[in-house]
Amino acid sequence: MGVIGVGQMGKHHARVYSQIPYAELVGVADIRKEVAENVAREYNTRAFTDYVKLLDEGVDAVSIAVPTSLHKDVAVDVAEYGVDMLIEKPIADTVFNARKILKAARKAGVKVMVGHIERYNPAVLKLKELIASGLLGDVLSMSGKRVGPYSPRIRDVGVIVDLAVHEIDTISYLYDDRAISVYAVAGRSGKCPHNFEDYASILLKFSDNRVGIIETNWLTSRKVRTLTVVGTEGVATLDYIDRSIKICQNGDIYGVDVENREPLRNELEAFLRSVINDEEPRPSGEEGLYVLSVAVSAIRSYEKDSIVKLEDVFLRYR
Repeated sequence: MGVIGVGQMGKHHARVYSQIPYAELVGVADIRKEVAENVAREYNTRAFTDYVKLLDEGVDAVSIAVPTSLHKDVAVDVAEYGVDMLIEKPIADTVFNARKILKAARKAGVKVMVGHIERYNPAVLKLKELIASGLLGDVLSMSGKRVGPYSPRIRDVGVIVDLAVHEIDTISYLYDDRAISVYAVAGRSGKCPHNFEDYASILLKFSDNRVGIIETNWLTSRKVRTLTVVGTEGVATLDYIDRSIKICQNGDIYGVDVENREPLRNELEAFLRSVINDEEPRPSGEEGLYVLSVAVSAIRSYEKDSIVKLEDVFLRYR
């Protein structure tokens, strides 16, 4: 294994790989020499300032955790080396670049997994089981809130592509469906030092009139990460941060046991299994493209003040 980009998230990838007995962390790469060397020293591996030299070491797979605007260039190079990859979310900064990644991966016969980490949050995995068991009855709506202060490390995308993609993926995963249309209201407050939207409310329509609602911003002083699922037989409230679930049924509220395990460890182990067993990783590159397409459509929706039908979007991007 190798890690390309060892900033805030990439460093955690290096840490987890170094802890997995059946994975060898061959090296980490970052254009900031001191950063790469510090991470390499901490996790007993080699440092590179040129990721191509890391690829030359014959790695089987890599995590790509560079800024979103660089995903396409790095991923295409990785594919040309015949190396499987996990790309931190979102898959790319544009749908065009995401398709470039998938085309290069198909040509090279390599795997692409997208790091939508909430898929591997133990609370989300447990909620998926509860929904499948019928405990909540027919699920009619899901409402996610992902708000908090602005992170200066995010400079190349707005809050929809950076944060709302988590809920787009999680809600679609829990419904086991893809959204039909999207409508968004969003804008820029002027408080964050960039030219992208920093708050948004998004409405997703799924089949059978099921609904997904997303509230996100970089303007709230306290970080909140919650999801409420409403069914005909009960309501579940999930907290991503403390990995907990509460169920409300017939006036009673009770908690549900959730495994206490790091989501990133779950995610990277799943990626490794896909590489070792030659299986399609989940979320796949195609799923990452879907999520990005919905996010881009949400941006178009608020810019045009109109509902965007996603079927038309996907046909146009083929």
